[in-house]
Amino acid sequence: MNESGERDKRGESDGSGGKPQRPREPGGGLLMGRPFGVPVYVAPSWFLVAALITWVFGGQLDRVLPELGNLRYLVSLFFAVAFYASVLVHELAHTVAALRFKLPVRRIQLQFFGGVSEIEKESETPGREFVLAFVGPLLSLVLGGVFYAGMRIVEPGTVPGVLLAGLMISNLIVAAFNLLPGLPLDGGRMLRAVVWKITGKPMSGTIAAAWVGRALAVAVLIGLPLLTHTGALGNSTEDIGGMETVTDALLAAILAAIIWTGAGNSLRMARLREHLPDLRARTLTRRAVPVESATPLSEALRRANAAGARALVVVDGQGEPTGVVREAAIVGVPEHRRPWVAVSGLAQDLTEDMKIAAELAGEALLERLRAAPATEYLVVEETGEIYGVLSTADVERAFVSAMARPQ
Repeated sequence: MNESGERDKRGESDGSGGKPQRPREPGGGLLMGRPFGVPVYVAPSWFLVAALITWVFGGQLDRVLPELGNLRYLVSLFFAVAFYASVLVHELAHTVAALRFKLPVRRIQLQFFGGVSEIEKESETPGREFVLAFVGPLLSLVLGGVFYAGMRIVEPGTVPGVLLAGLMISNLIVAAFNLLPGLPLDGGRMLRAVVWKITGKPMSGTIAAAWVGRALAVAVLIGLPLLTHTGALGNSTEDIGGMETVTDALLAAILAAIIWTGAGNSLRMARLREHLPDLRARTLTRRAVPVESATPLSEALRRANAAGARALVVVDGQGEPTGVVREAAIVGVPEHRRPWVAVSGLAQDLTEDMKIAAELAGEALLERLRAAPATEYLVVEETGEIYGVLSTADVERAFVSAMARPQ
């Protein structure tokens, strides 16, 4: 399963007033490598699924190859690893396509029920969106064909034959499941691209694919246990016991929850992206007054109040900005101590990364903030003149406001 992980990931200052920390390496489990420069992580939940696959597939092997004995679990573990290697190939297909379209990929994560390629930008055209979504299932289908070809070479009823058959079937299932036309599945992104192409509106495509995704979630919740119980999946109804019924219902509930939640997240991200142009550095910036480093905090606040400003910028003797006084630090100083505290002790040293242009807006503004996490930024005009201070708290509030805005 593929989801584009377009998220707001602003970092935080270390709170020391020094240089802001760089963004941390995107985590999410055990780092396995960096194909194409993209980190691949295995989430802790994968080990649970691998154990479950080993146990279930081991039971199947016991019926087909009873002479293996306990070695069947070693073979089953190999199958689990090989299956998730196939899932990784599926996700790498999305990654290569995204990089080809110059879309940054934050990471790939193998987790419970598949993998996720976190692509940080939206495709610029519906055609690219369709290709980006389709390459994953296409690679799974190709792998299914490769494993089928391998089955024709090896002896049936042997360990290699059973493994190749299992990998062929599992890749075909992955392809078929991901081609279902509802977000967050690849088929949902393909449907979104088609509706986007027809209407000319990406938001319309997202709404259509997300609601189909929610309908799919309900169908999985109700239909999967029903199919199993009635024997429609090839199981004899006489062999289905109470434990199997509970397991099928639990599996269906988990899958339905994943699909429903992913569809809802897609809607929220699309709504946010629709309002991104409204996020402008100039309109979100607080007016600031320049003060020298030795200025007492009480005097600096008096000047700010008189000027109707809400931020303080520390300047040197030539009027050049050297730091931004942190709002959190001001709040932490009791009022009776403010005449004795210099603003320099509350300022965050200013670096070039913390200077942003007043004209930045939308996704360009968010990328700029992600590149140098801090609590406050100095906003400057093209001439280099100080315009004010941008607080990440104000940006976050603007996000909340954008998300709450009606369609």
